[in-house]
Amino acid sequence: MRTRFLVLSLTLCLLAAPPYSRAANAQTVLSADGVTIHYDDQGEGELSLVFVHGWNCDRRYWNAQRDYFAGAHRVVTLDLAGHGDSGLDRAQWTMQGFGQDVTAVVASLDLFNVVLIGHSMGGKVVVEAARQLGDRVVAIVGVDTFNNGGRETPQPRQAQLLKELARDYSGFVGKLVEGMFVEASDPTIREFVMADMAAAPYHVAIGARTASGSYDASVTLASLDVPLMLINSDYRTTDLAHLTANAKVVTYREMSGVGHFVMLEDPVTFNAHLTAVLAGIQ
Repeated sequence: MRTRFLVLSLTLCLLAAPPYSRAANAQTVLSADGVTIHYDDQGEGELSLVFVHGWNCDRRYWNAQRDYFAGAHRVVTLDLAGHGDSGLDRAQWTMQGFGQDVTAVVASLDLFNVVLIGHSMGGKVVVEAARQLGDRVVAIVGVDTFNNGGRETPQPRQAQLLKELARDYSGFVGKLVEGMFVEASDPTIREFVMADMAAAPYHVAIGARTASGSYDASVTLASLDVPLMLINSDYRTTDLAHLTANAKVVTYREMSGVGHFVMLEDPVTFNAHLTAVLAGIQ
């Protein structure tokens, strides 16, 4: 228990203490529409791991994975357009555009044997990026994502979300994020994430939420020839039947006692799951 507490405390320190929260070798590349994308690149190995954050988050959310996996792999973490340090000047927010952010980084580094790892909305982003990158990608890892099988958000739910965001942006984001944690979740991590996500730019949040909700990842998955591996929390169910009916291969690992941000709340267990997943790829 003490070990888990120390790991969680270290993770929080990495998140909350800029500029130390980002790797020293931060680089930039232009996405297809000219938006500047910031990313960190470290380590080396046969597999290149590209970590993609979720809605209203940024590359810091992978800090507990970045240094850990760089000992044996090439590790890249990036900020999607409108998030973290990346540019805000995108005319239209789409999953295709976010996929191009990932593609620009991978192409700039000329990476092959790529494992795309996406949390939450990042799951849809990496599926789209895999479509764009073709045979550079060997696997997709979804992190607490695709609970609805990767489908589009039902229109009534999408409309309600956008209405609530417009009425009380920071308040609604805070309430939404609070529901992504469980009773056992570390309150310090919960408070950090709630405040951080509520501080994200409003126009980006609306655009990204609309783009994510209208993108059906299961359709794209059906066109891909790479395996999908999920590491999800059991705090809500996952529609594996729909995913299995569309993706070439689906494997599933489950974590307990954590909410949506599995890699922050229990990085030791999450890293062990991801290590096992990667071992199955090589």
